[in-house]
Amino acid sequence: MKIFSAPQIKAWDAYTIQNESITSIDLMERAAIACFDWITRHFDHYSSFTIFCGRGNNGGDGIALARLLHEKNYKVRVFIAGLSKGSNDFEENLNRFREISQHLEFINTEEAFPSLENDVVIDAIFGIGLNKKPAGVYPLLIEYINKNAKTVISIDVPSGMYIDNTSEGNKIIRSNFTLTFQNEKLAFLMQENADYNKRREMLDIKLSEHYGKSEESLYELIDKSLIQKIYSPRKPFSHKGNYGHACLIAGSYGMMGAAVLAAEACLRSGVGKLSCFIPKCGYQILQISVPEAMCQTFGKKHLEDLTNEFDFEVIGIGPGLGNFPNQKKLLKSVFKNFKKPTIIDADALNVLSTNPSLFKKIPAGSILTPHPKEFERLFGKTVSDFHTIEVALEKATLYNIYIVLKGHHTFIATPSGKGYFNSTGNPGMATGGSGDVLTGIITSLIAQKYSSLDACILGVYLHGVAGDLGSEQLSEEALKAGDIVNFLPEAFKQITN
Repeated sequence: MKIFSAPQIKAWDAYTIQNESITSIDLMERAAIACFDWITRHFDHYSSFTIFCGRGNNGGDGIALARLLHEKNYKVRVFIAGLSKGSNDFEENLNRFREISQHLEFINTEEAFPSLENDVVIDAIFGIGLNKKPAGVYPLLIEYINKNAKTVISIDVPSGMYIDNTSEGNKIIRSNFTLTFQNEKLAFLMQENADYNKRREMLDIKLSEHYGKSEESLYELIDKSLIQKIYSPRKPFSHKGNYGHACLIAGSYGMMGAAVLAAEACLRSGVGKLSCFIPKCGYQILQISVPEAMCQTFGKKHLEDLTNEFDFEVIGIGPGLGNFPNQKKLLKSVFKNFKKPTIIDADALNVLSTNPSLFKKIPAGSILTPHPKEFERLFGKTVSDFHTIEVALEKATLYNIYIVLKGHHTFIATPSGKGYFNSTGNPGMATGGSGDVLTGIITSLIAQKYSSLDACILGVYLHGVAGDLGSEQLSEEALKAGDIVNFLPEAFKQITN
């Protein structure tokens, strides 16, 4: 699913109006009907609604919704904020509402704010077009709603929130439900906005399919339709050589579990053959835990003096490596002698962060998989979540690499400058070893000749689906990294059905 900017969404509306024989007021009515249908499915006639409207098109949506609710005998009050003249469609809907109801007031001072009691509050103050900090009566109204309303429904976006940039410093409505239109918004995928957007519902208002398909977007949400384009099923006449030979360089004394998890995930994700380069202390552990993997040992308690021959399709390096003085030399050796995509995770990322000269030696198309703290160590502090993804895209382009920034909506930054957000996964996956599993999955997919981009997209999606399946059966709290591996078979079944 493409994630469009505010100007693109406005252009989408305009294109629909121009090319599909619909007026702007009727498109507004379509949005109001979609909201009405959702609200009447979730709230009965005992509910009372207080609707706060600005004077733009978001306010027009709110007044149109108020009229629809009133016509079905719901108890509705409407309060209009602001002094400026409204948009044409706002004024038209205002006149329509006045014809059927007297429950309409104008509020421009704090003293005029109504008692909310147990009303459901509908926020239609600002929409996606907000581009400056709310001033005047608006921040006072937003603060009043946040303090006094028990249930808040925002239309399209919580008022006070920018959809393309950080809203830091703004007063923002804290919504229980956001009824957003047509497609995902960038702001909803940012952790900094989580408190203002507890649950959202995406409502289809039938904007032009042609515009949606033809317009390019800087960001995209990974969904099942994209996965089905990427996933390549196995051919009947196959052998293990068709699915690649991967190498995992992992493990140290006390951290062999990370190597085991990565190896299990790699094998469960379909690799033809897997070799693990590990220290001697982990030999029995890995041979017993993952008998399908081949092992070579280098060093006693941690990896030392690797071979210079890497006859593999892909290398994954980092899980459980530990922090030892020789690791810069180890990473340098891999980059010098292996020119294919390399998945760099965990302790290997820490080596990079303290040796920035190594960035230019990373093989083209390689994949870095940092969590937020690792990302900060690699590229420095950022001032907002929006800034973070900008930096990720900048660095991915600069070094011709892919950056998989792990989190609730794991973000993939690509060398082309485009970004992808994952749509699967849950908080139960915030547990030690989950990242090692992801490294194993992506390593496996690269070995099977998926491109670096497709391996990142398919890998994070599968990882999240397996985590979702595990949390459904075991709970988020009880989920551990090994469970994610165990649910990978079901995850593959989901994407193939």
